[in-house]
This record gives sequence, C-alpha cells and structure tokens, in this order.
Amino acid sequence: MSYRKSDRPHVCATPDCGCGLTRRDFLRLSALTSAAVAAPFLRAGDALAQSARGDDVPVKIGYLPITDATPLLIAHARKLFEAEGLSTEKPRLFRSWAQIVEAFVAGQVNVIHLLSPSTLWVRYGTKFPAKVVAWNHINGSGATVAKHIDKVTDLGGKNFAIPFWYSIHNILLQQILRANGLTPVSRARGGNIAPNEVNLVVQPPAEMVSALAGGAIAGYIVAEPFNAAAEVNGVGKILRFSGDVWKDHACCVTFLAERDIAQRPEWAQRVTSAIVKAQLWARDNQLETAKELSSTGAERYTPHPVETLAKVFSTADYARYEASGVVHNKGWHQRRITFQPYPFPSYTEELVRLLRETHVEGDNAFLRELDPAFAARDLVDDRFVRKAIADLGGPAVFDLPADFARKEVIVV
Repeated sequence: MSYRKSDRPHVCATPDCGCGLTRRDFLRLSALTSAAVAAPFLRAGDALAQSARGDDVPVKIGYLPITDATPLLIAHARKLFEAEGLSTEKPRLFRSWAQIVEAFVAGQVNVIHLLSPSTLWVRYGTKFPAKVVAWNHINGSGATVAKHIDKVTDLGGKNFAIPFWYSIHNILLQQILRANGLTPVSRARGGNIAPNEVNLVVQPPAEMVSALAGGAIAGYIVAEPFNAAAEVNGVGKILRFSGDVWKDHACCVTFLAERDIAQRPEWAQRVTSAIVKAQLWARDNQLETAKELSSTGAERYTPHPVETLAKVFSTADYARYEASGVVHNKGWHQRRITFQPYPFPSYTEELVRLLRETHVEGDNAFLRELDPAFAARDLVDDRFVRKAIADLGGPAVFDLPADFARKEVIVV
C-alpha cells in the first residue's frame, strides 16, 4: 500500500456547511488550540463540574442526525439512562461537527458522539482533555456515486464530497483513490482538475444527495442514512461500503470530558452502561430502531423516513450487494451497520498511522509527534465499557473475542 503527502490545504467556503468545516468554523475551532483562548472554555466547563460533582448531573447529549448517534438516542428513547439512576435532558441536535465540539468544550453538553479521527484532533490538536469510553457502532458508511460511475477510475477529473477532514470517510476514500492510481487534491472552486486527480470538497451530508442529483459532485462518502437516501430516491448507487475496506471499523465513538470521568466515575460508568445496553438492543431490533430514530418517531430525533433508515439497519439487505459485486470481501459476513462498543487498541494505533498520510485541513503537526501505541493507551479509557459488557454476559454477547484483542484488516 503506497501513500503520498497531502496536497495544498483547502477550507470549505460554504457557509454553515452542516457536517463540514466552514471557514468560520475552522477559524473558531483553530482558536481553541491557543491556550489563551481555550482557557475560558476550560474554566466554563470546570465551573459546571464544580457546581455538581455528584452522580445526579443530568445526561446532556449532543448529536448529529446520522445513524452514528443511534446508541445515544436509543438509550434516551428507551429510558436506559434513567434505569441506571440518571436524569436526562432532551438530546440537542447540532448541524455541524464544529458546533458539537464547541458545545462539548464549553460544557453545554456532556455526552457526545464524535468521528474517531476527530477525537485525536480534539485531545492532541486543541489540547482539550477528553476520552473515548466506547465505540458507538461499526461500519455504517459508504461511497455513493452518480449512476454513470461504474468504477473508481471513473472519478478521475471530478469532484467528490467528504463530510469532514478528520473523518474515517476521508481516510478510507484516499486509500481507495490511491490504490486505483488517482491522487486526492484540494482545488479552489473552479480550479482545473487533472484526469488522474479527484478534487475533495467538504460538504454537509444533508446537501450531498441534492448535489449528486444536480451533477455538482460525482459522488460522496458519508455516514448513513445518506447513502441509503440516494438509493431510495433513485439519484445514486453504492460504489463501496466503508466496512468492506476496513473490516468492522469504528466511525463515531462516545466521548466524555476527562473532568467528568475523574470527578464522577460512577456517573461515567452509568452513562457507558446505558449506551452499551442500547447497542445490544439495537442489534436485535432493527425495525424498531429505525422507527425510534425516524421523523415519525415519538421524539423525531432525525428528519429521515422509516423506509430509508430501515434499509440501513436491515440484516438482509447487504446480501444483495454481495451478489452484485459491490461488496469485494464476501467472506467478512458483515451488516451495513451494527453495534459493538469495545474500542480496540489496534484500531486506534492504525488510525494514527493512516491519518498521518491523509490530506486534512489545517495544522496537523501534532500527528507527527503522536506515537500510535501511546494514543491507544491515552485517548481511550476502556474501564467502563469492559464492566458494562461483563454485566451483560461478557464479550460473546457482542461477538467479541474473549481477550478483547484483534488484528486490523484493511483491503482496498
């Protein structure tokens, strides 16, 4: 597998670009890397922690309306936090990753799901002390293309959308492109794109389907249900599933502030236990999960119809892609999305290695100094998830190895 250094950085110029990173968001979040600017946010969060150190602190969820948020939302919908003795506030929907990170740093929300590469940036790039306590799901993303695109090489000379620079989507897309002789680049709007280049543009998932339908982009790679939405609406087709490239990879993870873990470990345990129970329930209740998250569900957590979400959670739908050849690694026996909460150290180590060779926006100097093995130990706190899994019957209930160890498998 070969890698190239990143091309010229690009900042998305689209205002309020959903799950993307606008110039305004980039400048605002980049400011968090400055100790002088970060201090007020840290003090604000610490003040909240000081005012309520006990386990009676309400669970304040921050989320984006994608299936990655399923465990947090199902735990809320089924009152699993309350079953653990916790109170909750209504989950707060955010339009962008920038907004959710800012609210988390300021202490406005205290339980979030976040793109796994972004957790590295938050902890080591902005220096905000937070930890991964569990994975939210495995797989759950895909590359969707226009109907006239039949193979990866057809993307040469075209625009392709990603949701965020620090995302598994960006990492895996660049692996796929390079393996097929294409170079990922960042060109200004209207810039020339060579036949062997693919221009990456940051775009909100909510706009990707319409952009594809209108011909502004040749495709996109993103979390569900936006791949399913393109299929249901007849405007695109799946080129590749992310889980068919990196077997059973994490995408979003549960992220808690280190102050909450240190000052309220029992609270952190109860939060994690509720989320793990939600994952186990979602594994076996696919249609009910789709209904809970849909625009017609009791809480209307997302704007997506049941039909689209049911396609994502279906245990039978994936076989069609295996039969058609969309899925390359048929022996992996996967689902489009499923749930297992344990954060494998081997994944974090490989994530650091791959992110170093991936074109990302802004100053990524922290990656050059970040040791993969250190990150796996320092970024992740698996005490709570291990106990939560044990309380439910042990690793086997999630089809996990008894020793919580695995080897990462990536086949581009």
